[in-house]
Amino acid sequence: MPLPLNGLRVLDLSRALAGPYCAMILADLGADVVKIEPSPKGEMVRSWGPFADGISVYYLSIHRNKRSLALDFRKAEGLDLIAELAASADILVENFRPGAMEEMGLGYDKLKVANPRLIYANITGFGREGPYGDWPGVDQIAQGMSGLMSITGTADSGPIRVGLPVGDVCAGMWAALGIQAAVIDRIASGRGQRVETSLLAGLVGMLNVQGQRQLSLGDTPKRIGNDHPVICPYGAFEAKDGPFNMAALTDDMWRKLCGLTGLDELVTHPEFRENESRMRNRGEVKRRLNAVFASRTRLEWTRDLVKLGLPAGPIYGLADVFEDAQVKHWGMVETVAHPTLGDIKLLSSPLRLASIGKQTVRSAPPLLGQHTHAVLRDFGISDERIAAMTAAGIVQVAEDAA
Repeated sequence: MPLPLNGLRVLDLSRALAGPYCAMILADLGADVVKIEPSPKGEMVRSWGPFADGISVYYLSIHRNKRSLALDFRKAEGLDLIAELAASADILVENFRPGAMEEMGLGYDKLKVANPRLIYANITGFGREGPYGDWPGVDQIAQGMSGLMSITGTADSGPIRVGLPVGDVCAGMWAALGIQAAVIDRIASGRGQRVETSLLAGLVGMLNVQGQRQLSLGDTPKRIGNDHPVICPYGAFEAKDGPFNMAALTDDMWRKLCGLTGLDELVTHPEFRENESRMRNRGEVKRRLNAVFASRTRLEWTRDLVKLGLPAGPIYGLADVFEDAQVKHWGMVETVAHPTLGDIKLLSSPLRLASIGKQTVRSAPPLLGQHTHAVLRDFGISDERIAAMTAAGIVQVAEDAA
């Protein structure tokens, strides 16, 4: 079966994380994603450590299934070449500071004249317009300004950032969703459009119940660590060999939990009988449960809880994650051949579609300029012209791919 986005040409002019993550999702789904990188050093994250035999693992993490075209952004001919490619592309993804693409002659209003069907996705820190429209934006700033950090951590810790760049990842996912909606819209209208999101908007849009508490009730959520904001018991607990998560979502589950742990007297106790009262006495609920949980391992408790229909699971370190039986069964790590590193392990796409199958990593993150010549040929540029541009330093090809 053809891949879902087979036949779509994507120019990925983005850098760092949000834009490249968006483009990687499109590549996973079958689009031909051409990562256009500035020569001679390439995308900025190629210089970010740590490194595996000289290659950035940051770069490896977000560029599977793409092709690399390297060109000199400082030369007018290089920028003209991008505009030429955009004239026959389906999608362009960029996350430069607002106004930068216009300064390079690559703004949407200009490119859509030559290609009205172009879907032009831009991701910024705060949006192209508004009082912060010209502010530079990075993940942690967006986490702070979205309110996410204010509800992450404990009462004593102060605001805490999420342990991965969730603002970038979230914006990339929203952008990929918007692009696919624009592709569907284009089938009916015949026209492309601008798709826009920002790190700030992406996170604010995910505040869900916590945001609605503020909007509907004026109830500002507080940091409560690993406990659930409105359900008790639901959170992290301590077993004999370490922490695990467990949730008793209903009063029926609470009764089952009390039976399993020998705390049957709490079922009818007025301070613990209903969720509202348990929330008021959350500390005592956790103290009593942990006193029992300390007698056995987290996996032993997990198995018994799951048998009763209660969600539970150990809190893993990353080394444990990749050894977990379910993670292996789902195929979340795949092996692919890299031009210089040999066989490498990469994360898989979490999506499973019949048209994709279980093998979602089709090609390794490319070397800088690995596909320069092949991409240009695919866009109809002659070998003679490619050779002339290469000789003039307008485009660059990886030595390993020459």
